[in-house]
Amino acid sequence: MGTDDGRLQFLWFFPTSGEVRFFGSTEGLRRTDNRYLRVMAQALDSLGYYGALLPTGSFCEDAWVVASSLVTHTERLRFLVALRPGSIVPAESARQASAFDRLSGGRLLLNVVTGGLASDMHGDGNFLAHDERYAQTAEFLTIWRALMRGEKVDFSGRYFSSKEGRLHFPPVQEPHPPLYFGGASPVGRDVAAEHCDVYLTWGEPPAQVAESIADVKRRAAARGRNMRFGIRLHFIVRETDEKAWAAAEELIAKVPDETIAAAQAKFKSADSVGQRRMQALHGGDRNKLEVSPNLWAGIGLVRSGSATALVGSPQTVAARLEEYRRLGIDLVIGSGYPHLEEAYRVAELLFPLLPLAPAGPQALAQLRPSVFGGRGMAVLTPEDMARAKGQNAIPARTASG
Repeated sequence: MGTDDGRLQFLWFFPTSGEVRFFGSTEGLRRTDNRYLRVMAQALDSLGYYGALLPTGSFCEDAWVVASSLVTHTERLRFLVALRPGSIVPAESARQASAFDRLSGGRLLLNVVTGGLASDMHGDGNFLAHDERYAQTAEFLTIWRALMRGEKVDFSGRYFSSKEGRLHFPPVQEPHPPLYFGGASPVGRDVAAEHCDVYLTWGEPPAQVAESIADVKRRAAARGRNMRFGIRLHFIVRETDEKAWAAAEELIAKVPDETIAAAQAKFKSADSVGQRRMQALHGGDRNKLEVSPNLWAGIGLVRSGSATALVGSPQTVAARLEEYRRLGIDLVIGSGYPHLEEAYRVAELLFPLLPLAPAGPQALAQLRPSVFGGRGMAVLTPEDMARAKGQNAIPARTASG
C-alpha cells in the first residue's frame, strides 16, 4: 500500500454535513444529498483522485452508510471511512470492514478516530477521559487486527473482551485495510506507532510537521515498525497567486466577529491536542492568518479540526507541497469550498505539476476464501462446521506491522 518512490497519494473530502460557498453566510448553501455526493464521487473517480475521506460525528451523515451508497457508482476511488473504537465493538467492526473491503474489491481505507467534540462523545455514551480513550483504542485495535489476521482471539481487557473470536470472511487487503491515525498527543502517537500504518498530521507549518514526523518515526522504530505520513489540508488554487488570495479573503468576508469569538471559545473547551495546536497558529486574529508562506489559517476562525489551506497559483502550491514531500509526506487529504468545484481546480491546475501515485485500485483481486471454502451458510456440510470450529479453521497470518 505504500509509495516507495515518494509519489503522492492525493485524496479529497466528502462534505456530508452540507456544502458552503462562504463561511458565515447561507448564500450558495447546498444540500449534500445522495445525488450531489454521487456526482462528486464520480468526479473524483474520473479526475484521478486516489480516494476520499468521509468525516464522522453527529454533525454529518454516517460515513459507512454514505460510503456504501457511493461505492458501486465508482470504479477506482478508495473510501477512507471512520473506525470509532468508542462506538462499536471490535468484532462487529471487523465484520463490517471486511465486508466493505470484499464487496468493493479492496477499496477500503480506515481512519481511526479516538476523540472528537465532547458533546458528540457524551451523546454516544463515551465519558472516558483523554488518555483513557487511547487505552480503549489500543485494546480495540489489538483485537481487531488479530481478527483481521485470521487468528482466533481470546482477550480480556478493561474495555473490550473476546472469547474464541473469529472473522470468517477475511478482507481482500492483507493483513487488513490500511489504518490511518491522527492523534497529536504523546499517548495518541504511541497508539499510532503500535497499531497503525499511516500517521496523519493537520496542516501545520513545515517545521512543526517535521517535528511530528520525527517523533512518530522514533516511537515506531522502538517497536520495530515503519510508518507512512500524510497531511490534511484545504486548497485554494487559482491561475495566479493574486486570484487565490482574493478567493481566500472572499471565503471569510461574510463572517461576523462575534461568530469567530463564539467558535474560538468552543474550540478552547476541547481536550484535543491537535485542536489546540491548530488554534495556537492564529489565536482567532484575522491579522495573523498566513502562518507560513502560502499556508492560510482563515478557515480555522470558524471551523474545528483541520483548518489551514494552501493558497496560490498551481506553481506556488506545488512548491509548498514539495516542501512537505521532502519531509516524508506521501499522502495528502484535500478539501475546498465548494468541494466539487475546488476538486476540479486542483485536478486540472495542480495535478499536472505533482508526482502522483496511480489512482487504480491496489487490491482488485479475487476474493480470498472464507472459512467455509466460499460456500454459503445454507449449504454447510458437517465437515465444514467441524473445520470452522477447529483450532486451525483459519490459518493464522503474520501481520506486516
